[in-house]
Amino acid sequence: MTATIRAIGTALPTKTLEQAAVRDLFVGQPDLGRLGRRLVPAAFDASAVEHRHTVLEELDATRPAGAFRDEDGVLRSPSTGTRNDRYRELAPALFVAAARDAVERAGIEAASVTHVVTVSCTGFTQPGPDLDIVRELGLRPTVFRQHIGFMGCCAAFPALRIADAFAASDPDAVVLVVCAELCTLHVRASDDPDQIVANSVFGDGAAAVVVTAEGDGLRIDEFATTVVHEGAAEMAWNIGDEGFEMVLSTAVPKLVGATVAQAVGPLLPAGGAAAVPVWAVHPGGRAILDRTQDALGLSDEVMAPSRAVLRDHGNMSSATVLFVLRQALEDGIADGAGVVALAFGPGLTVEAARLTAVGTTPRTTSRAATPTVLRTPVTQLIPQRAADADPVAVVPAGLS
Repeated sequence: MTATIRAIGTALPTKTLEQAAVRDLFVGQPDLGRLGRRLVPAAFDASAVEHRHTVLEELDATRPAGAFRDEDGVLRSPSTGTRNDRYRELAPALFVAAARDAVERAGIEAASVTHVVTVSCTGFTQPGPDLDIVRELGLRPTVFRQHIGFMGCCAAFPALRIADAFAASDPDAVVLVVCAELCTLHVRASDDPDQIVANSVFGDGAAAVVVTAEGDGLRIDEFATTVVHEGAAEMAWNIGDEGFEMVLSTAVPKLVGATVAQAVGPLLPAGGAAAVPVWAVHPGGRAILDRTQDALGLSDEVMAPSRAVLRDHGNMSSATVLFVLRQALEDGIADGAGVVALAFGPGLTVEAARLTAVGTTPRTTSRAATPTVLRTPVTQLIPQRAADADPVAVVPAGLS
């Protein structure tokens, strides 16, 4: 029995960061060295990111100062504990908003959900956001809960594997997978090239999918995983005293380009990558998309959903590939079309899945890549946990 992604929901913080403004904020830091003053504008201007979303209002220089920026515009570097406190305060609302959006788009009763799988690598808390989802959506208290933590940008795929297994073993299973990341909690002024790249590309967001054993949507056909051992030191995610520390060396795009064709090879039809009409490539950065496109011989049209998500939202870690799938669905996918989704994570790990569109609609006219945003106050979503939190934006997405 095969599982199907029935709907994709998304949620974003309402605060939008324009890339040029954030670049100027980091360039203007008084302790930035000569190297940093060269690297910051180069990284930001070459990122292919135009704007991102954040839970941190103080990253907007026009907003009041806070724990991450003082009144003079100097960026502070709070402790990991302070950053995680903000995660505990602000993450639940994004989890709940994305989950609710997916459930509503799937056209199911929340009480029918049998399993909840949550994913995040940007903070820790228990009781976790999985319980907020159960409470706020009115799920049954007996629902099975599983959390996948600290696996990085490719973590949506292990979550989908779990959902696929549940659906395969129980035809009545209704699995809700929710990925939420608050990447901007870990920004800090630095001359370190890896941190500068992270500052230039990462944003905050959440995405959720409903998976069942049947129905219209994206049928899950097969998964593939490849570990590129020589890249273990090139992409990493560690916990430091002043936030989580990203290692993302300039060697990563080259490694991706050299290995991605072999990694996705088992999922491809006889005609190879060119025979797959829809690709959802995690936009870890512009260079990663460029290398992937070149290695697989993909057209600009096929890469458009990935580049649109990078442009409008940046890299939201584990949630990002689901945003790309949503974008591809909004653009239109013909019934029966093949889809390959892939993402890259620490290790260096390449995770991929082959999907087939069932009951979907092909594109008839060109559509704007930027989605409509409907705003919902966090205080209405999580009154017990985030009464003072910032609002989030629920972005309509997926299959309805």
